[in-house]
Amino acid sequence: MEFFCRKVCKCVFFLLSLHSLSLTARETFNRYRIRFIRGAEAEIKPVEPEQVMLLREMKTFRHLFVYDLAIIMAIGSLGICANAQDNAQYTAPVQNTTDTDTLTILGRAIDEIAVTAPRVQQATATHSNIGREELQRENIGQNLPLLLSTIPALLVTTDDGLGVGYTYFRIRGTDHTRINMTVNDVPLNDAESQTVFWVNMTDMASSISSVDVQRGVGTSTNGVSSFGASLNMLTRQDQRSHVDLAFNGGMYNTFREMLSAHVILPSNMRVNARFSKVNSDGFLYRTKSDLYSYYADFGYEGEHSSLFARFFGGKETTGMGWDGVDKNTAYGLNGADRRYNPAGEYTDAEGNTCYYANQTDNYAQQHAQIEFNHRFNANWRLSATAHYTHGGGYYEQYENKALKYFGLLPYTDNAGNKVKKTDGIYRKQLDNHYAGALLTAKYTSDILQAQMGIAGSHYIGQHFGNLLWVSDSLYTMQLPYDHEYYRSVSHKTDANIFAKVNWDIIHRAQQRLSLYGDLQYRYIRYHMSGTNADALKEYADTPEMTTLPLLVQHHFFNPKAGLTYRHGGHMLYASFAIANRDPSRDNYTENVLYNSATGTYSGTMPKAETLFDYELGYTYSHPRFSVGANLYMMDYDNQLVLTGRINDVGKQSTMNVKDSYRMGIELTLGVRIADWMRWDANCVLSRNKILNYTETITRYDADYNWLGEEQVVFPETTIAFSPSVTAMSLFTFTAGGFTGTVQTQVVGKQYLDNTQNETATQRAYSTTNINLRYNLPIRQWVAEKKEREAKGYVPDLTLLCQINNVFNAKYASNGGSDCSYFTDGTACWPWYYAQAGINVHAGFVINF
Repeated sequence: MEFFCRKVCKCVFFLLSLHSLSLTARETFNRYRIRFIRGAEAEIKPVEPEQVMLLREMKTFRHLFVYDLAIIMAIGSLGICANAQDNAQYTAPVQNTTDTDTLTILGRAIDEIAVTAPRVQQATATHSNIGREELQRENIGQNLPLLLSTIPALLVTTDDGLGVGYTYFRIRGTDHTRINMTVNDVPLNDAESQTVFWVNMTDMASSISSVDVQRGVGTSTNGVSSFGASLNMLTRQDQRSHVDLAFNGGMYNTFREMLSAHVILPSNMRVNARFSKVNSDGFLYRTKSDLYSYYADFGYEGEHSSLFARFFGGKETTGMGWDGVDKNTAYGLNGADRRYNPAGEYTDAEGNTCYYANQTDNYAQQHAQIEFNHRFNANWRLSATAHYTHGGGYYEQYENKALKYFGLLPYTDNAGNKVKKTDGIYRKQLDNHYAGALLTAKYTSDILQAQMGIAGSHYIGQHFGNLLWVSDSLYTMQLPYDHEYYRSVSHKTDANIFAKVNWDIIHRAQQRLSLYGDLQYRYIRYHMSGTNADALKEYADTPEMTTLPLLVQHHFFNPKAGLTYRHGGHMLYASFAIANRDPSRDNYTENVLYNSATGTYSGTMPKAETLFDYELGYTYSHPRFSVGANLYMMDYDNQLVLTGRINDVGKQSTMNVKDSYRMGIELTLGVRIADWMRWDANCVLSRNKILNYTETITRYDADYNWLGEEQVVFPETTIAFSPSVTAMSLFTFTAGGFTGTVQTQVVGKQYLDNTQNETATQRAYSTTNINLRYNLPIRQWVAEKKEREAKGYVPDLTLLCQINNVFNAKYASNGGSDCSYFTDGTACWPWYYAQAGINVHAGFVINF
């Protein structure tokens, strides 16, 4: 009877699969047939762009596919459960030792991260793993995104121009706020801004064993939805006791000191600790960084169970560099000083140009994780994690601002002059708490991996601002010291439940066919109250328009499915995924106003965005070379695209666009030219477009006189900050204890806003870095001379040298534009973020 039930479930599963495919094919055929029959009608009707027609057909396909996918996975899970007992006893055929489950892309094995309860995910070439050796090879104290530069379509930008201060990155043109980032599967993105501030975790790479990156929509995880990619970091779990001491120094007074120790105690106990200090003046003037970070864990690892407590965090003080500069300055044209930084600039009473000394950002963050894992048997394992994060800090700024910005009203002085602005020193502060828990269970057999999980978290964030000083004599006398001019509180609850399966339908020595399915439900409740600081700028004299009682809720269903075929070194795969993401705090505060007198909202309420991600790829791995090609189509509904504008804290603003897409091909190549030399490369060609985009443009005449605003409709326009071409080349040389790399990155032209105006563009650029490392085999020398045995106390010494931007390219990696134009069509005020020219760093690592 049990055998019969299993066979029936299998039959039902495959019949439903065929049913889905047949309905999809039939629907597609009918749509093309109708288009052919109605061809005459199309001639007398407005013709839509081909892209719009294509997207509509794809959305019809999606609705049909998602409906069938839910049914297939629900009933198919019955067959999987029925097979679970047989699968646990199933013994795979003896495999050829040359056949592995890894795919070498860019010379690296893409293995599943070896955590106690690893994620179930489909094996594709869009899934990359950066190991500890590669992370440490270029680790000179720069933030982690700069160590991931071999990932296709990954671009990094920094505020200080050197990568020590605030650092951000984009993948496939998607900014970091829509990239899911976790540490040991615990969310790292801030719940409100949805970003990760790497500057609070300087030198985190020293405590990381690997970084797993999935481009596109990744597997179900915790935290924000994965729109451009997902990135999971795994902390170190070394198998031997050791002590590491590292030091390096370089240009712009950049220094890094790191001390770490890993001790294995009796009774399977382990202790791990690290402290890092990083200082730099930064490439731009007054972008000095004073940073420290720490990591510590203590735990027990037994035969069946493990329990670990982890603590990490850091504190930063950085000089502001987010104001940007004009094109001449950024590119060093006409003798301009590329290091110029306008932040904190003012003119004193004698007309001298001065800079406010404390124009700084100050923030600290502490993370705590407690993780328990238990393996019941060879098939079942359970993982439970509780986590807590506290963050707090402020930035202080000297600026000439409208009185309304501080909630103060303009007035007429004794001379009859209208006073609207003042010089002021103010602080904007944060204090937030984030806590949650996650529970996952995983079943593993030779042909089946299944995982179920549930997670929940709650965030409390306080935002408040203090006015320290104003130059206006009237308000100087009226205001108390440290006057608080706004305060708001946010609460955000996030919960999700998921189930995912990877099933080897065919499981042979040289051939596998795997089906992957993933279903996730996510609930979000977000509530804000208090004063809307963004509304003060316009409505300080209308208090009922500055309150912030906002409550939004989201229910998201995120399905994913994929099919992978492997034969020898060949792998062919296809996947489809849907991801939904909620807007960030700034999307609400900058666009929505609430009238407490009438109880009504005005402005533009931001919408949740939806992504439909299609991936199709092929890879081939050979002992001497590897090649790969991945086609992707990321179709968006209400995508929040970057506008080119920035807010008061230097964050890029975003807005919803109804129809947009990103599509492209990612090509990878790896060749072992000789035993001591290999070449790895990738190239990404993409098309990133918005359809029927409307932009409000401000017009000025040649004398900067305001002429008004107008709305301009673009039938098709390129998405800002989305280059159509990126490429990377990496040569690696090894000989004895010597390792050297020469890496070149090429980035195509980017538009700084969504109007595709040629005067608001960022130039294409190319940079080349050289890394040299030599390990002195001290232990081997000692043993050979037989002066003493090569015990563990004899240290290893590694010397390193990093030369960035060898050819001293004068380039900018980021910028912006305010969509203001002269009557002749030229852009008024695009701005850029200049990056450092050639810079050299050297140091050493001692391992005991």
